[in-house]
Amino acid sequence: MDISNTPRFQFFTGKGGVGKTSCSTATALALADAGQRVLLVSTDAASNLDEMLAIPLRQLPVPVPGAPGLSVMNIDPNQAAEDYRQRVLAQLGAGASAAERDTVREQLSGACTTEIAAFDEFASLLAEGAPGFDHIVFDTAPTGHTLRLLSLPKAWSGFLADNDRGASCLGPHSGLKMQEARFQAALAALCDPALTEVVLVARPERGALDEAARSAVELQSLGLKRQRLLVNGVFHASVSDDPVAAALEAQGQTALAAMPAALAALPRRELPLRPMDMVGLAALRALFQDPSTTLPAQALGASALAAPDEAARLSALCDELAAAGRGLFLVMGKGGVGKTTIAAALAIGLVQRGHAVHLSTTDPAAHVLPTLQGELPGLRVDAIDPKRETEAYIAKVMAHKGRDLDEAGRALLLEDLQSPCTEEVAVFHAFSRVVSEARSAFVVLDTAPTGHSLLLMDATGAYDRQMRRELQGGGGGGASARLITPLMRLQDPAYTRILLVTLAEQTPVSQAAALQSDLRRAGIEPFAWVMNRSLLAAGAHDPLLSARLAGEQRQMQRIADEHLAQRLFWLPWCAQPPVGIPALAALAR
Repeated sequence: MDISNTPRFQFFTGKGGVGKTSCSTATALALADAGQRVLLVSTDAASNLDEMLAIPLRQLPVPVPGAPGLSVMNIDPNQAAEDYRQRVLAQLGAGASAAERDTVREQLSGACTTEIAAFDEFASLLAEGAPGFDHIVFDTAPTGHTLRLLSLPKAWSGFLADNDRGASCLGPHSGLKMQEARFQAALAALCDPALTEVVLVARPERGALDEAARSAVELQSLGLKRQRLLVNGVFHASVSDDPVAAALEAQGQTALAAMPAALAALPRRELPLRPMDMVGLAALRALFQDPSTTLPAQALGASALAAPDEAARLSALCDELAAAGRGLFLVMGKGGVGKTTIAAALAIGLVQRGHAVHLSTTDPAAHVLPTLQGELPGLRVDAIDPKRETEAYIAKVMAHKGRDLDEAGRALLLEDLQSPCTEEVAVFHAFSRVVSEARSAFVVLDTAPTGHSLLLMDATGAYDRQMRRELQGGGGGGASARLITPLMRLQDPAYTRILLVTLAEQTPVSQAAALQSDLRRAGIEPFAWVMNRSLLAAGAHDPLLSARLAGEQRQMQRIADEHLAQRLFWLPWCAQPPVGIPALAALAR
């Protein structure tokens, strides 16, 4: 790999599941092996860098054993939020009363504080440059979340430049104004092609390439001009009598040939599909090598692997969900595992069984409509659009809170609502409305990738705590008994069923397991796991694929034994991606 022209800052971004973490970590490792001092930073709330490198992630740089010169850190949103709260509280001074401190801490308990605090940590790395390191490599969250992160320097700089009064939803406004110079410096670093490069990571799949192309255009508009494309997981069959291998290769080549013009114009490199999961330094160092030199010896022979249980197909899951008569079904998991496909297939399956269904999504990338490519009687489809929800939320607040204010007061309120974090609040309110619909209907919700969904769950928990405090403070009584918050609905197994989607690979399974643990801590028990795109179910004997099949079977066993999945359903890998209502209907029939 040529690393001679690597700039100081590199961002690896792309659709979930394309291998951003593997590619960014392998690049950072190659730079360190070449004698550079490198800091690898994860901005993903659901990062799996700790498993990949077998070290605990912290908010501060941690040296990686076996890789001199390489350190790694994770911008942990919760820790960043607590650090931010402490900085703001410290500004109140010794004369502030306990009630004043409690008020400020309450102001700083929401999801928007978590976002701005994590962004503040990110901005400091760009503005101050992490002294002691030659390169900073950013392993980012999936596309929708990353585009928001990279747009924040511009958004907050503009907001602060036009706002020098009052207090934002983050507490005393001076706490933000102090950071204005830092945000401006971060924006300047992002937009300097001599300092910053964006690496758009994709798979040889139409959806991943289309999303990378949209990202390329949007990032250009934000001022990030220096970009290149890395196509990960390109497969070439090594035997002629394996129809699955031939179809897999053809699918990739067709997608690459139809690559959008925005990507075709970029410098590009293709990485071959690997026979093993990218876990550990040896595997990561092999990412840029010829895969035939790293093929496990046992993969070269025939493999006697058992196919998944036929009774666990997706159609059986549809039958079980339809029997409930109503309910909220949240489809969750790591980016790129096929949540949208599963959600759309389940919604169509419920319609096939005679029910009216509302299918929606909380994902900023909103892939539901392109996946369906049509309309179906009995199926209502929409997306929680952050921009539209923010505009509606601002209009509602102005109509109610601003009704009795004078002109100056209304101007100040509107100014404060222009804060970028208003979007987080607006999206939560929209999510709550969708959740409440399942009292008398079927609602299937395709969620954003894990990290973004966890932030939404944090907002749900913060709202629940706030409502309980307000009722207790006001003498609650009967109102407390009638209180039903969105979190309570999510915790009710008769109301909500959580479906964890994964691929039969180590990292997606580990992230689904971590998500399951987070949900259980919040009192929410997942209903079932769904293993998508199973090559084991499709059948294959190509040597490289055989190596992956053995790993797939290990992951199936791991889901059952280690993670105690109550139910496990599966879908086979398809030669033609299941796009469009007829193809999706076939999955659930």
